[in-house]
Amino acid sequence: MIINPTPALLDVLYWITLFAVIVSSASGVLKAGFKQYDLFGVIIIAVATGLGGGSLRDMLLDREVFWIRDQGFFIASLASAIIIFIIARLKVISPKFFLVPDAAGLATFGIAGTLVSLMVGAPWLVASFMGVMTGTMGGIFRDILSNEPPVVFQSTLYATVSWTGSLLFIFLLYIEWDATLSAIISGFSIFISRLLAIRYNISLPRFRFRT
Repeated sequence: MIINPTPALLDVLYWITLFAVIVSSASGVLKAGFKQYDLFGVIIIAVATGLGGGSLRDMLLDREVFWIRDQGFFIASLASAIIIFIIARLKVISPKFFLVPDAAGLATFGIAGTLVSLMVGAPWLVASFMGVMTGTMGGIFRDILSNEPPVVFQSTLYATVSWTGSLLFIFLLYIEWDATLSAIISGFSIFISRLLAIRYNISLPRFRFRT
């Protein structure tokens, strides 16, 4: 399944990716902020969160890294980091609030990663997993740099909802739904599912040795 990168579709990809960078970088700031890192440390973690997943995706797909090709994404990540850094110093923010922009980043990067992979001719199953990797790796980088176990490995449904949403997106494209509408429906399904999983503590079974 190969998606022709029309100008309209490239516009959809651009705005999805831009939003993903902004919200993911914001989640990086909020997570790092509770470690009381200085501004430079917070920016490094924010940039790693906002750009890391997409960078790894592009390297694996042998395409030019998106924020190197267009530095506007890098500027957006920096701006998001600085703005959230300032707001957090003026407002009281719950330690768990970072999960909201994290869920938004998971959803938007998941759809963007899937779409990019389909555009370069990746098989549909590989493309769906590329969406998962794009959506989750930034958060993994964030948590490792914050010296904490990655949320994706111990939290309520995370990569699972990303993969399901990516597969839904591919299915909607396969039955020839409008790409923009498909992206919106699939992205919201990931976002809402992740928030519901957090709210009701829904998770996959954990590995345990039999004793």
